[in-house]
Amino acid sequence: MQGGVRKKGDTWYYYFDLAKVDGKRKKIERKGGSTKKEALTALRNAIAEYENAGTLKNDNDISYSDYLDYWMNNYVKIQCKRTTEALYKRYIEQHIKPILGLYKLKTLNPSILQDFLNKKSINGFSKNTVSSFYGLLSGSLKYAVYPMKYIKENPMTYVHMPRYDILHKKDSTELKIISLTDFNKMIERFPVGSSFYIPLQIAFQTGLRASEVTGLTWDDIDFNNYTLEVNKILVKIGPEWTFGTPKTQSSHRIINIGPSLVKILQDHKIYQDEMRIKYGHWYRESNFICTKENGENITTESLKYLSRVVNYELKINFNFHSLRHTHATMLIENGANMKDVQNRLGHSKLSTTMDTYAHVTPNMQRQTVDIFENAINNPTKG
Repeated sequence: MQGGVRKKGDTWYYYFDLAKVDGKRKKIERKGGSTKKEALTALRNAIAEYENAGTLKNDNDISYSDYLDYWMNNYVKIQCKRTTEALYKRYIEQHIKPILGLYKLKTLNPSILQDFLNKKSINGFSKNTVSSFYGLLSGSLKYAVYPMKYIKENPMTYVHMPRYDILHKKDSTELKIISLTDFNKMIERFPVGSSFYIPLQIAFQTGLRASEVTGLTWDDIDFNNYTLEVNKILVKIGPEWTFGTPKTQSSHRIINIGPSLVKILQDHKIYQDEMRIKYGHWYRESNFICTKENGENITTESLKYLSRVVNYELKINFNFHSLRHTHATMLIENGANMKDVQNRLGHSKLSTTMDTYAHVTPNMQRQTVDIFENAINNPTKG
């Protein structure tokens, strides 16, 4: 590669040829220093970097904060879902930048990154949230290696997810399973006609996630075949609520529903028509199933109020996800096939269902003993 140095006034400059563009050779010239020696050193370094990376990068002192802005604009906004973009933006601004943003990109090392994840776990962040932090850090630094070639190796290669089974010992109370008695108390507090009656019934009888429940529209219900389809979720991007895609490919599913829920939904559809007439042009027209009396749709933020009332007024240890855990546990305790439970919940792997609901409840303990007693007292005749 051809190159050289030359002096202009009191400053020395270096220059060298770049690759040809349209058959014409391009040349770059940069300030090299105040002496010829400094310019020659800068020339050698620039040529080495150019030949190694395929492009000339002068900003080797870029902060991780500035790099993340570049990564968001040039990769995440182009390659990822809007929901993922919004989540990454929130995590970067609220968690990553305040702790890691001031480091130079090239100085981030496995020790710094492992310490960040460990402290997030110790400070009470869920395994899913810390896993999201891990994925964000890994993805952004992988892009810094290639195609950007800002760094030669991804330091996250040597970082591991914190061991939640050690840091946070689990027991069955973590899942916040509620009893049928407690559910009936909640229905008494939020009866037919209240804003939360329908979301409560859907989640309890299907095990859907909060975003799946609030994202349901009437075209998702097949009253003839007694099925419900999950094909979208309701998410907030900025100030606006919009539809997003389900959590995973397996979360997009069609499940069977029973006559009890079908009757509840049919009655609710009639109720919505009555409210549409009552409110007239003031009615919030939409195709949502979960709505308030005036037609305004229920959101996951609305459900936080529901949880507060249940916890503080009814004194029931509850969050909306409790209904999903309760639905799954009731099915398993009553002999449902674990594979069917997996498909109903939309888990991508059977191991996820097994790991989440393999906890032993008193009912399951008694059933296990009964099965063994039956086996030894009523042996199969040969």
